[in-house]
Amino acid sequence: MFKKVILASKSKVRKKILEQYGIKCEVQPSFVDEDIVKESLDKQKESPEIISKNLAELKSKKVSQKFPESFVIGADSVIDLEGKVISKPKNRKEALKILKSLNGKTHYLISSVCISKNGGMIWNYTDKAALTMKNMINEELEKYLSKISDDDLYAYNVYQIEGIGRSLFSSIEGNENTIMGLPIEKIKDYLNEYND
Repeated sequence: MFKKVILASKSKVRKKILEQYGIKCEVQPSFVDEDIVKESLDKQKESPEIISKNLAELKSKKVSQKFPESFVIGADSVIDLEGKVISKPKNRKEALKILKSLNGKTHYLISSVCISKNGGMIWNYTDKAALTMKNMINEELEKYLSKISDDDLYAYNVYQIEGIGRSLFSSIEGNENTIMGLPIEKIKDYLNEYND
């Protein structure tokens, strides 16, 4: 369908979403140090949307410099809780702490995507979903975490909306693909338009 699409991410979920929508891709992780970028942008008091967009762009452009002829898709998702970015947990203790901070509250899952070619951004899009978590006691949160493998926990942040993570929420407003990290419909529209 397209000359060549590269996904600047080792996310199995993002690759799966692209392929489900008929976009074959090659995976070339960007190896961008997300924590350093987030800390720097946080110090500058940038919004979670800007942080997500900048990370997606950085990943996309970095890989695009190595593969200038290809469409390179960079993506990033952040949790926005009351204006503060919550990063992926590094261990189960952190995961429990994150769940406790989200407990009984509404937060936003922000997903940004950027497409680069010849080392420069040619398109970007950011989408947001609102998720309200049920009020749960510590034992329920611990039980939920015990059912999730390490791979899933560190890959998808603290919940998998397409799996048992859905049970954590009383309300979900927004596109499921956005919550899983890739607003695919907009990507497909853009690539189709570019290809016409």
